[in-house]
Amino acid sequence: QLQLAESGGALVQPGESPRLACVASGFTLDRYNVGWFRQAPGREREGVSCITMSGWNTNYAESVEGRFTISRDDANNVVYLHMDDVKPEDTARYHCAVSPLILRQCTLNSESDTYQNWGPGTQVTVSS
Repeated sequence: QLQLAESGGALVQPGESPRLACVASGFTLDRYNVGWFRQAPGREREGVSCITMSGWNTNYAESVEGRFTISRDDANNVVYLHMDDVKPEDTARYHCAVSPLILRQCTLNSESDTYQNWGPGTQVTVSS
């Protein structure tokens, strides 16, 4: 089956820079726009970042703009989320998903871009 799996989450201190990975199996990730989302207890799911299939266009939530960087390694079927200078507010479970739509730009709206094939997620906890 087509599936995604996230990794790289950990307990980190404020200011550290973990890197998350989204690995695809059963399909080639280079044919899809990919998005990273996060959800914390008591909070709604939030779009964090996305990247188009070409890798030329990216989008970031204001809360992570300038700190997080999304990239893709199509040869290895992986999309990364580099998290620089993490804050306690970044604590959440991070999930990746793909959009089946052929869009030159991606959005952080999981419904409008019909993101699917959600991975189980990886937990990032930022605490001193």
